[in-house]
Amino acid sequence: MTHNIILRFILLNITGLVCLGLFQVSVASVVSTGDFNKDFFVAWSPSHVINSADGRSRSLKLDQQSGAGIASNKMFLFGQVDMQIKLVPGYSAGTVLAYYLTSDQPNRDEIDFEFLGNVTGQPYIVQTNIYADGFDNREERIYLWFDPTKDFHTYSVLWNLHQIVFMVDKIPIRVYRNHADKGVPYPRWQPMSVKATLWNGDSWATRGGHDKIDWKKGPFIASLTNYKLDGCVWKGNPRFCRAASPTNWWNQYSFSTLSSSQRRWLRWVRKYHMIYDYCQDYHRFHNHLPTECSLPKY
Repeated sequence: MTHNIILRFILLNITGLVCLGLFQVSVASVVSTGDFNKDFFVAWSPSHVINSADGRSRSLKLDQQSGAGIASNKMFLFGQVDMQIKLVPGYSAGTVLAYYLTSDQPNRDEIDFEFLGNVTGQPYIVQTNIYADGFDNREERIYLWFDPTKDFHTYSVLWNLHQIVFMVDKIPIRVYRNHADKGVPYPRWQPMSVKATLWNGDSWATRGGHDKIDWKKGPFIASLTNYKLDGCVWKGNPRFCRAASPTNWWNQYSFSTLSSSQRRWLRWVRKYHMIYDYCQDYHRFHNHLPTECSLPKY
């Protein structure tokens, strides 16, 4: 009798621990509410952040007084972020809209979309960059194949243990693979928040700083809507975020590399729309390109 009671007690405790573990994994992932007022806070210049009545849309304004920025309330370690954005219309030279994930640490990790303003009639440039352990110098630039000021388009980052994929309307425009086993830095330990900022970058953003902001054409406004934050919410233990569970869908095998269709789209973007690739800039790196440049992307 005593033996059975002890055995039953042990089984109940084991079951409880397993359930607790599953519960901790399940609550680690969140699908956002879609309400900026609930999922984001104003990081700077509240007077330059414009909210819709229902909280579903938010605009950032840049003028001579200030730009603006917002940041997610939670931090994530892996997942996917989608944001629909309509960029600054007309003459936007010198402006920069940044949409990115960042750990905000001295040796920060960061995954960047930067939209570089243009002179009216010229194509918009999208610059992507990756910081790992505080180091960047991994810029790529493309021309968008549409006018991003006429309507909203979806810009996404998939970040998991295997790869980082930048996407525009679900089309991959860049892949940065995890080659940490070969000594290539990869963001995999630091949780990151999601941010969007609009600011004056006319010292470098448009034609290397040649085209400046024309404040007479301001204020400059970029709009955000229909975002989705589907990631592992940071609870202090990376183990739950690294698990390949149904909740952490981004860590599953099917997302460890690009599909054949995605590879075709990526090749198309790189062939017809890429204008700068750090892995081809021999002069910048004195003929010693970073290690990842000679390694496979998928």
